[in-house]
Amino acid sequence: MSDYTVIGKRTAMVDGPGKVTGLGKYTDDLVLPGMLVGKILRSPHPHARILRIETEQARAVPGVKAVLTGQDVSTQYGILPVGRDETVLAVGRVRYVGEGVAAVAATSEKAAFEALQRIQVYYEPLPAFFDARASMQSQDLLIQEDCPRNVKKEYHHHFGNVDEGFARAHVIRQEHFYCAQVTHAAMEPHSTLAKFEDGRLTVWSSTQTPHYLHRTLSSVLKLPMSQIRVIKPLVGGAFGGKDEPLPPEIIAAGLALHAGQPVKITCSREEVFYLHRGRPATHIDMKIGVTQDGKITAVEQTAIQDGGAFCSYGVVTILYSGALLAALYDIENIKYDVYRVLTNKPPSGAMRGHGTVNTRYAFETVLEMLAEEIGMDPAEMRLRNTLRPNTRTVNDLRVTSYGFPECIRKVVEASGWKGKWGKLPRGRGIGIGASHYVSGAGNSIIRADLPHSTVILKVDMDGGVTIFSGTSEIGQGSDTMLVQIVAETLGLPIEKIRIVSADSDLTPVDLGSYSSRVTFMAGNAALRAAQEVKAQLLKAAANELKAQPDQLELKDEAIFVKDDPSRNISYQGAVPLALALSGGTLIGKGSYAPPPEARGGKFKGAGVGPSPAYSYSAQVAEVSVDMETGQVKVEDIWVAHDCGRALNPLTVEGQIEGSVSMGLGQVLQEETLLKNGLVMNPGLLEYKTPGSLDSPRIHSFIVESVDPEGPFGAKECGEGSLGAVIPAVTNAIHDATGAWIRELPVTPEKILKALAEKEGRRWPR
Repeated sequence: MSDYTVIGKRTAMVDGPGKVTGLGKYTDDLVLPGMLVGKILRSPHPHARILRIETEQARAVPGVKAVLTGQDVSTQYGILPVGRDETVLAVGRVRYVGEGVAAVAATSEKAAFEALQRIQVYYEPLPAFFDARASMQSQDLLIQEDCPRNVKKEYHHHFGNVDEGFARAHVIRQEHFYCAQVTHAAMEPHSTLAKFEDGRLTVWSSTQTPHYLHRTLSSVLKLPMSQIRVIKPLVGGAFGGKDEPLPPEIIAAGLALHAGQPVKITCSREEVFYLHRGRPATHIDMKIGVTQDGKITAVEQTAIQDGGAFCSYGVVTILYSGALLAALYDIENIKYDVYRVLTNKPPSGAMRGHGTVNTRYAFETVLEMLAEEIGMDPAEMRLRNTLRPNTRTVNDLRVTSYGFPECIRKVVEASGWKGKWGKLPRGRGIGIGASHYVSGAGNSIIRADLPHSTVILKVDMDGGVTIFSGTSEIGQGSDTMLVQIVAETLGLPIEKIRIVSADSDLTPVDLGSYSSRVTFMAGNAALRAAQEVKAQLLKAAANELKAQPDQLELKDEAIFVKDDPSRNISYQGAVPLALALSGGTLIGKGSYAPPPEARGGKFKGAGVGPSPAYSYSAQVAEVSVDMETGQVKVEDIWVAHDCGRALNPLTVEGQIEGSVSMGLGQVLQEETLLKNGLVMNPGLLEYKTPGSLDSPRIHSFIVESVDPEGPFGAKECGEGSLGAVIPAVTNAIHDATGAWIRELPVTPEKILKALAEKEGRRWPR
C-alpha cells in the first residue's frame, strides 16, 4: 500500500456531510412551484377481471387535475427484453392485491384521497394461486395467457456428466429446503417527482438505474429520449429494490404530462410492500455426491421460485441460482432445473446477493451434512474443493483472482474453529459457510453493443477536476470510490475532485448500480479517463521540462523527471499549459465493457453468470441455543472477504457488516407474511429486521487477491458475503443441537420441532 497516497486509505464518504447534517436532498425533500400530490388506487383482489372503471366523480373533486387508468398508459414494459409483461396500471385484469388500477393528481393529499374513494371499479373475482408449486399444476387457469402451467421461464442445464459423477460418489445426500419471501426494507420509501415543461419531461427519482428508467419512460409515454431528463437525488437505501423502473415512477410522469403541473408520488410503507421486488420464496431440492476423501463429484438442483404476478428480474434470478453453483468450488458435473413460476402476489425481483442466497444456503447445508457423514472437518472439506486462479468452470465462467482458500483459513484461525467445532457444550455451536458473487454482469441486459460504463473528466483552470458519471450512489460509496481513483491517478488530494453523477442531461450512459458492477466497471472507466487526462498533463509538462512524457512522474500535485526530481513543475502550473495545448478544454473520457472471454458460453441462458471477476467470502458463526425455548442468539461472526484490492477499507468493512446484518435478518426473523395475497406485516414494526441490539460481534477480515483486470486490482465487496451468513448460522445451530434446519426463517418453533423429530417425539407436544 505504500505506493499509493489515496487508494487503500480509510476515506470518509464524499457525500457524508450532506447526509449527517440533514442538508442532503432526497426525492421527497424536493418541492416545485405548483406541485401536485399523486396517489394510486390499488386492487383489493388478488385476481380479478376489471369490468369497467368510472372516474367521472373523481374528476369532479375540487383540486383534482388529472386522473389516469390503465388505458391511458397501456404499453407493456419490463426490465428484461424477454419479460415485458407489465403495465403501470392494470389493463383488463388485476393479478395481485395492491396492483395499481387508477391514479390521480390533486392540489392536496386530502383531495387526492377523496378522488380515489370516488373512483368506481367493477371487478369479477377469479381464482388465485398463492403457492408456486400449486400454481404449476394449473392447466386452465393462467395468470398470464402465454405462460402454460403458469411457468414464466424455465431452464434445464447439464454440464459434464452428473450420472457418472454420482456413480463415483461414496456418499450422496439429497434434501429439500424452503426459503420464505423477504424484502429489502430500505429506510427511504420509493419517491418520484416529475414535471413537463417546454416540451421536456424531467423526472427526479429514488432509483438505482437512471438509464433504464429513462428508456422505459420513453417507451411507455411515447416521448423521444431526447425530451426526457432523469436525475437521481440522494437514495436512502435500495439493495435491489430500486434497480428496475417501477409503476409509481412512470405514473408520476404520466400524471405530470396530463396535468401540465409537477407531480410527486411518495409511497407509503405499505405501498412499498406492494411494490416488493424482493427475494422470492423458493423451494430447492439439492443433491450432492462426494468421495470418501471429501471431493465433490456431482451436484444436481431443482429450484422453484415464486415470482409473483410478473417477470421482473425473474429470468436472471433463476439463472443465477443455477449458474453460480459453479465458480466457488471445483465441480466437474453440474445439473440444474430452475423454474420461475407466476402467482397472485406482488412481483419478486432482485435483492442483495441476487439469485444466489437461497441456493447457497441449501448447498452449504448439504455439504455440511456430507462432511458429518464421512467424518470430515467441514472447513477442511471446503479447502479440498477449491478452484485455482485463472481457470474456467464447467459452465464456462472465467475465474481470474481467487482468494477463497485464504478466506477459509482466516476465519478458521480467528474463530478458534479447530478447538470448538464438535467440542462445545450442548446448546453452544459453531458453523461455517461460504459464498461468492459477480463483479458486474458480463453481458448487458439491454442487448446493445455499448460500453457498460463511461466516465468523463473535466479539468478547470483552477486545477479542480470534475467527474461526470452516470453511476448511482445509493449509499454503497461509489461516488467516493470514483473520486479516489481519479485522485490517485492524477496525484491530487480528494478535496480537488468534484463529482456529478446520475443526471442524464449532464452525465454519460452508465447501466446503474446492481450486481455489484460499479467498482469494477465504472472504476475502470474512471481510471481510463484519468489516465487520458494524465497523459495530456505529462505531454504539456514535457515541453516545459525538455523531457519525454514517459520520463515524467505525476505525484503529490507536482510533475517531475523521475531521474532528476529537481526538474519539476507544479500540477497547478501544468494545467494552463495543457489547456493551451488541448485547445482550451482539458477533458478525458474512459469507457469499460467486459472482455469477450468474460461473457460466457453460447448456450441458451449462458449470458447470466459470467462476470469479469468474482468475489469470495468465508464465514464462521458461533451461536447459543436455549434448548427449552428454541431461542437462538448469534454470539460472534468471523467473516473474510476477498475483494481484490480494498480501495477504501472503511467502505469494504461497512459493506461486509451490512451483508452480515441482512443475512442475519433472513436466517432468523424476516418473512413477508401473506394471507390470500394480502401482505399481513406491511410495516417496519411488523416486518422485523435486525437492529443494533440484535447484532453479534462481527470480526471482519479483508483478503486482497488483487484482480489483474480490476481498477487498481479491486473487485466487488457489497454482496458476496451475504450468502455465507445463513448456512454459517444454521450449521452452527446443528452443531449446538444436533438438529438440521431446512426452512427459513429459523424460528424457535422450527428448532423445537426439529429437536422433537430428531428425538422421535410428536410435534406439537
